[in-house]
Amino acid sequence: MKSGNTLIPPYGGELVDLLVSPGELARLKSYANKLPSIQLSTRAVCDLELLAVGAFSPLDRFMGKQDYQRVLDEMRLTSGHIFPIPITLPVEPGPAIRLGQEIALRNDKNNLLAVMTIEEIYEWNRDEAAQKVFGSLDLRHPLVAEMHRWGKLNVSGRLRVLQLPPHHDFQELRRTPAETRACLESFGHQNVVAFQTRNPLHRVHEELTKRAAEEVGGALLLHPVVGMTRPGDVDHYTRVRTYKALTERYYDPDRILLSLLPLAMRLAGPREAVWHALIRRNYGANHLIVGRDHAGPGKDSQGNPFYGPYDAQELAEKHSEELGVKVVPFRMLVYLPDEERYEEVTKVPEGAKTAAISGTQVREEYLNNGRKLPTWFTRPEVAEILSESYPPRHKQGVCVWFTGLSGAGKSTTAEVLTVLLQEYGRHVTMLDGDVVRTHLSKGLGFSKEDRDINIRRIGFVAAEIVRHGGTAICAAVSPYRATRNDVRNMVGKEHYVEVFVDTPLEVCEDRDVKGLYAQARRGEIKNFTGIDDPYEPPRHAEIELDTVGNTAEGNARQILDYLLEQGFVRQSVVVSDDAADKKHP
Repeated sequence: MKSGNTLIPPYGGELVDLLVSPGELARLKSYANKLPSIQLSTRAVCDLELLAVGAFSPLDRFMGKQDYQRVLDEMRLTSGHIFPIPITLPVEPGPAIRLGQEIALRNDKNNLLAVMTIEEIYEWNRDEAAQKVFGSLDLRHPLVAEMHRWGKLNVSGRLRVLQLPPHHDFQELRRTPAETRACLESFGHQNVVAFQTRNPLHRVHEELTKRAAEEVGGALLLHPVVGMTRPGDVDHYTRVRTYKALTERYYDPDRILLSLLPLAMRLAGPREAVWHALIRRNYGANHLIVGRDHAGPGKDSQGNPFYGPYDAQELAEKHSEELGVKVVPFRMLVYLPDEERYEEVTKVPEGAKTAAISGTQVREEYLNNGRKLPTWFTRPEVAEILSESYPPRHKQGVCVWFTGLSGAGKSTTAEVLTVLLQEYGRHVTMLDGDVVRTHLSKGLGFSKEDRDINIRRIGFVAAEIVRHGGTAICAAVSPYRATRNDVRNMVGKEHYVEVFVDTPLEVCEDRDVKGLYAQARRGEIKNFTGIDDPYEPPRHAEIELDTVGNTAEGNARQILDYLLEQGFVRQSVVVSDDAADKKHP
């Protein structure tokens, strides 16, 4: 919609702009280099960027205590504006964290981004935030697990942003809300419908978005998230290449704008749908396509979806009038091969032949097997890009994570598994907890904080190995569920196999040739898992091993069989004397 010659103002009034003027930049930069610094997480960097350019308008800072609490309780700021997701800057206590202190905010490359004047410091409750925002304390929710490593305090105050986080990719597609609104304005359409996506677009999405733009008589803002999405999602480099191929060849150039959104998603389902509507309003859209299970994190530890399929649509529709953003429901479409077109499920003639491919089939039957997706389902250009980025399953990375008490048999089984996998042609890197502590984590103690740091370091290395198509075998006590689930999310749940080596404590003590358990019993070693520090066994490990009744080789072969079933290991091929190929089990 328009007001005069200008698209509707951003939600909350004028668009927030926290970037300092060119004249102030040099002086403030010199001054900021003398200040104590905080290194921001990737999530906080994304939030800072969107605060700076007004994407979160009317919010102009990381939330103070009153805004934070009201957002948790009522999905509103103290000003009364609806705002469903808390935007906070969690930190650990330290000498620089005090009222009135100015601090420099830097990214992980130590680039100076902003200066904050600390005006509020307050404690926050992790369980309260998880329950109210995500509706769950289940550690299989990526954000619930991640929150366990956030700082104990939140800080808030005036922000002066010196520069936006540097981006060297797809720079022509990275637009601020003001720049996006100007581009949309040039199209001259009354309405703008935004499409939120963190996945590649197939023909059904193409058809849906074109129909939505036609229905509202306006333009389409294709607005993919390129910040933080769901662990295991297709990387944004691959996705944006597919979006460019589609928009350049198959959309009306006068009715579509492809622009990237550096958002750190929370996967909060219903609340997130409202948040996405608010953000797109600030970018100039007055309609938003909201799908089934919009911004859902997948399934919980019981195998059930965290949210109902239409919860997000219902909450977004409830607040659509206040936000000025109408909800366009994601309609289910199927392909009619005899007519070579897509149609809404509710409008398909009785007895008509239909075709559809689920997301699971895309991954497991096509991409994981090196098969090209059919042209009726995916444009050839998109299929080609996806096939380049997704090798067959047996060439994809996988992490096998052994957890259990000290002396349970993790390392012994892992060593056997390593040899077996190499026999089948996999390249394997073994990350043993004791070895890692000698090198990667030298100097760390055994407090809960140090244990978590050690496990996350192993997880980071494993995730990099998996990302490059390798096999990471990790054997570490890793006693805490939250940290293990955090590692699962780092690696990506579809490439992570948790192996619980379920050996009773008394057996582990009998096997202890180093006498560590005895020393712990006498109080000579503190914080020893199983004695004076808890071990939290997995509730839903992919594999559980019995090392009392089974040998290490038998257990290793059990894991190998699982990896064969999942396709991470290819069945070996033997050529017989008569040249007939046959597969070994």
